[in-house]
Amino acid sequence: MFSASASFPEQASLYGFISVIFFAVGTTSLFLAVIAMGLIDSGLVRRKSSIDTWVQKLLCALLAGFAMLVGGYALWQWQFNSALGVPNPFRQAMSDWWIGGGNFRHFATELSPSAVPEADTLQSYGAFFLTWAALVGALLHSVGVERAKALPMFILSVVAGGVVMPVIAYLTWGSAGPLSNAGVHDYVGIFAMYLLVGSWALVLAWRLGPRLGSKGLHPRTSGPAPQSLATSAAGAGLLMVALPLPILSCGYFVPDLGYFGISLTSSGMGLVLTNLFVAYAAGAIAGGVIAYRTRNPIMAIFGPIAGYVSCAAGLDVFTPVETFLVALGGPVATYVGVRVMMRLGIDDTKIVPLTLFAGTYGAIVPGFVAWHTKTGGYFDGIGNYAFQHAEITPWWQITGWAATVGIALASGLVVILLLEKTIGLRVSEEEEIAGLDITYWDAPPSVDDVDPLRATAPSGPAHRSAMVD
Repeated sequence: MFSASASFPEQASLYGFISVIFFAVGTTSLFLAVIAMGLIDSGLVRRKSSIDTWVQKLLCALLAGFAMLVGGYALWQWQFNSALGVPNPFRQAMSDWWIGGGNFRHFATELSPSAVPEADTLQSYGAFFLTWAALVGALLHSVGVERAKALPMFILSVVAGGVVMPVIAYLTWGSAGPLSNAGVHDYVGIFAMYLLVGSWALVLAWRLGPRLGSKGLHPRTSGPAPQSLATSAAGAGLLMVALPLPILSCGYFVPDLGYFGISLTSSGMGLVLTNLFVAYAAGAIAGGVIAYRTRNPIMAIFGPIAGYVSCAAGLDVFTPVETFLVALGGPVATYVGVRVMMRLGIDDTKIVPLTLFAGTYGAIVPGFVAWHTKTGGYFDGIGNYAFQHAEITPWWQITGWAATVGIALASGLVVILLLEKTIGLRVSEEEEIAGLDITYWDAPPSVDDVDPLRATAPSGPAHRSAMVD
């Protein structure tokens, strides 16, 4: 039970207040990324599935986020207990930091600073983790728009956000996990978020199969068509606006000492911010060139995002020139992913290319660009956890990539195949043709949803409207 006492008033410091406000703004901005993904998808689906796209995405996001907070955040804290020599570090982390744990049952001023220093900040980091997992749920949902059942998508979001993401984050994101302490470097979370999503998305898109009419003529539908690329472009723009503050939150600001990336690499907030927008610019340049050469505006819209993903692991250790050169490769890796997905006949030319292909490039390249940069350990760590005792190297980045993709693919195959064989993954053909809005919500289709392969073409403006979809 909460009490009104303030046993440790030193926890209510001005620095603590500023830190929590900073995380509050970053966490709120990160949830804007979920809204941005909703805009992107709503522009790429037909009107007859647009309402369900929003409903499913928000639910997938928040279910994944809540699942993370139930026990995933506690699992992540395990590494720091190990670094500080806390007895029974795993059991203590789970006892303290699961959603019903001791550190979430008391106000910061009721927690001893010797046991829980900067308690308000650590508590607010729980919300930060919730929104990162929410973005994983939102990204996974994007793979199955217009054809996936709601229930399996909710289950996938819970398992991804509450089980698999915490395990990979414990291993690779932080400074004292088994791989990050050895030298695996990841600033934003490219292993625990983007590579995880990309691996699951590949399996999910494969097992769902393509949308009706997307891989050839179908007797009853013209196939998927974007509702509004302008809406998707606005969503991509909002995503770029949403990311800076959450990204700066992926590190430690120590008064009178400096700023350190989450893996304890020496860095600077100003340089990280500059690097991020340089990555946007370089991605826009490379994506724009590909877009004009292929006459595909999608590559221009997603070019800046691909540039960011390709630099996400190294924004804290790159210089702006290095960031620019690395980010130029992001859209190229993404376009390779698009071509591979098309060649394989897998109906996902958005999430897998951006997260698995650009993510693989972005996960490995810091090992070469930032080779020998000091990393790992903890501020007060000793021995195997000494401050910056490890180095960034290509082989550790490749090891982190292999471990992440191996865990993600194995878990994705098990969970997705199990759901496919039990409750099923995909709506029926009749439901897909009718649209998910009327299937789930009794929302009547608009005139724009009249299928041109089935409709008797009227004259005048109505005919033109029917042909939009």
